Amino acid sequence: MAERPSESEMQILAALWEDSPQSATDLADTVGTGNGWTLATVKTLVARLVQKGAVTAEAEGRRYLYRPAIERADAVGEESQRFVDRLFGGRVSPLIAHLAEREALSDTDIAEIEALLRRLKS
Repeated sequence: MAERPSESEMQILAALWEDSPQSATDLADTVGTGNGWTLATVKTLVARLVQKGAVTAEAEGRRYLYRPAIERADAVGEESQRFVDRLFGGRVSPLIAHLAEREALSDTDIAEIEALLRRLKS
């Protein structure tokens, strides 16, 4: 994907990753309502995603059905790497340290990180 999705476009993608295919009306009901978006706004966001190659459109009668053209894991990976690069110089340990210092890690988070580190070491 050449151009990365905006925050609003990511909400559309998230809805499509959860349930596909969906029409613009479906997306307006599932995502638009909570954000105060009209059907026209949702159609604009979907059209941008199609143009970016993140979503495919398939005609079905008088409407289009939309599906994600990218995997959630790929999009999350790209966004995560951009975040770590931008704020932490590409290093993950300062991010973890920052979260720990701000007490943003629960006991469950810490246990999951420890388990992941054990798996990575073995």
